[in-house]
Amino acid sequence: MMTIGIRLIAATAMILGLFGLPGCDSASTAGQQQPRQRASGEKYRVVCTVGMVADIVREVVGEQAEVQGIIGEGVDPHLYSPTRNDIAALQSADVIFYSGLMLEGKMADALVKVARTGKPVYAVTEEIEASYLLEPPGAVGHADPHVWMDVKAWSQATRVVADALGTYDSKHAPVYRDNAERYRAELAKLDTYAKSVIASIPREQRVLVTAHDAFNYFGRAYGIAVQGIQGISTESEAGLQDIRRLIDYIVEKRVRAVFVETSVADKNVRALIEGAEARGHSLVIGGSLFSDAMGKPGTYEGTYLGMIDHNATTIARALGGEAPTGGMQGKLTGGE
Repeated sequence: MMTIGIRLIAATAMILGLFGLPGCDSASTAGQQQPRQRASGEKYRVVCTVGMVADIVREVVGEQAEVQGIIGEGVDPHLYSPTRNDIAALQSADVIFYSGLMLEGKMADALVKVARTGKPVYAVTEEIEASYLLEPPGAVGHADPHVWMDVKAWSQATRVVADALGTYDSKHAPVYRDNAERYRAELAKLDTYAKSVIASIPREQRVLVTAHDAFNYFGRAYGIAVQGIQGISTESEAGLQDIRRLIDYIVEKRVRAVFVETSVADKNVRALIEGAEARGHSLVIGGSLFSDAMGKPGTYEGTYLGMIDHNATTIARALGGEAPTGGMQGKLTGGE
């Protein structure tokens, strides 16, 4: 397990190449900072970029640290630029976790700068094998970053977190390992649930149409065809030809419902509905899905478990499958 080691340097090199940031190599990267001295009972601080990362870190770290997430509910991480307060949070953190695979592209500069100081900075996706990652057409060398949509893949991130926290705070390393394994058991149940409810959708109706290409890992993991209006980054604009192509697909496949996303504007989805209706095909919005951000803090949907439970349950029910209104644990605030 490495902090500012080969994996991070390689990732940084990719960031530098794609975003034109100043050069950074192993010679200019300081060694990892030693844990700062804390007053008795004072917790150390962990700062995370997106909610999905912050949630798994909270599950693993338990009571040993305070965890702060930067990018909140309903916010698109593809487009997010860090504020002055965000930079201050990163600088004052003891440990930093981000998703990686260029998801937080506009935060690249800030992450590189804090990494250069020797602060522990980790991409939670760093241990996922390259062969497992999806590379959409037209995105040569740029893997799809939405790996949390595959619960089995995202489960691997918990081990990265446990190892990283154990390196920083070796005294509690066994606690972090135990917490990670307990949480992985919960994730295994979620994975099984998602497979079951998606499999209940009639085969000819297993088509998921969403605002942008955030669900390809979900589609591969749970056996459902996926079509997104925009590309893997919401920075890409959907053109008229993209809308027409999808309308043709929807009418041909007799798709019954399409889905909006909480962190993406719904104008393109509504254009699909209008276009399909003009072709004599009735199409409805099947629900709102969590793609690049979770639900409100303090709610079940504001956790990673609740996020995926909501998505799988909503998709299954809207496309003719069978799923309990309250989801896997009966905790969903709305099954529609």
